[in-house]
Amino acid sequence: MSLLTRAEQALNTHFEQAAGVGAPPRLVAAMRHAVFSGGARIRPQLCMAVATACGDDLPQLTNAAAVALELMHCASLVHDDMPAFDNADTRRGRPTVHKAFSEPLALLAGDGLIVMAYRVLLQSGAQRPDRLIRLMDNMTTGVGLPDGIVAGQAWECETSADLGQYQRAKTGALFVSATCAGALSCGLEPEPWAPLGAFLGEAYQVADDIRDVIADAASLGKPVGQDILHARPSSAQALGLDGAIAHFDHLIDQAAASIPVCSCRDMLRQLVQLEAERLVPKALCEGYFKAHPGVAASRISATH
Repeated sequence: MSLLTRAEQALNTHFEQAAGVGAPPRLVAAMRHAVFSGGARIRPQLCMAVATACGDDLPQLTNAAAVALELMHCASLVHDDMPAFDNADTRRGRPTVHKAFSEPLALLAGDGLIVMAYRVLLQSGAQRPDRLIRLMDNMTTGVGLPDGIVAGQAWECETSADLGQYQRAKTGALFVSATCAGALSCGLEPEPWAPLGAFLGEAYQVADDIRDVIADAASLGKPVGQDILHARPSSAQALGLDGAIAHFDHLIDQAAASIPVCSCRDMLRQLVQLEAERLVPKALCEGYFKAHPGVAASRISATH
């Protein structure tokens, strides 16, 4: 079974179990719309991949940890898309939750997914409280203060923000939680796996900045030009587009190099490289620079 298939199956199973019977149907539909919309599932895949490298002796706990992190990620997207923040009409090529179900239900759907994430972990980890406590603390670190995704979103509300700190919080923190959760679900120490999550998380935010400039709304599945519109910190603005691409390549190289020696090292490196090409395709970069000859393209890496 592929990691993606495992992640999707686990999401379906745990969502239905946690939603239960008798909840407001439109709220459940809004939550389902937010989760089952064709995401890449890279966070749960990373959690599961690291767990595989660490022995994966309790796969049900691994699955729950992976699902909980994906639910948190989906909740953050629901809130991020709302009029108070990006006011986006589309996400992953579909209407955003507040457009499809109303703003009140979108707010409640995001809140519901956050609570559901903890419920999924609690239901699966009760038999191993030692691992459960560390997994819950790990997820809280990736989401809350001072450096989780809530803090990352809040940096957009400040008059100024350090670009690196902003990126590490908004995107990187949950990636670190994902790689660490893979080790924690196996009862192992997470520290050796944290750099992989940190480098990949920062690379994802840099990729998002790049695609906000060079992609179109149809291919990206959401509005473009949002960083300039909302005056958000951006690698493409701070480093220039070619500098941002070079920085992305360097982060991907660092992520691959950071993977600890293990039986799954080649599999993890392949996952990193496949994600790099999916995030910032070489053909997309070349097409943009060809259409905009005034923009320097000298630093496009051949490794995309």
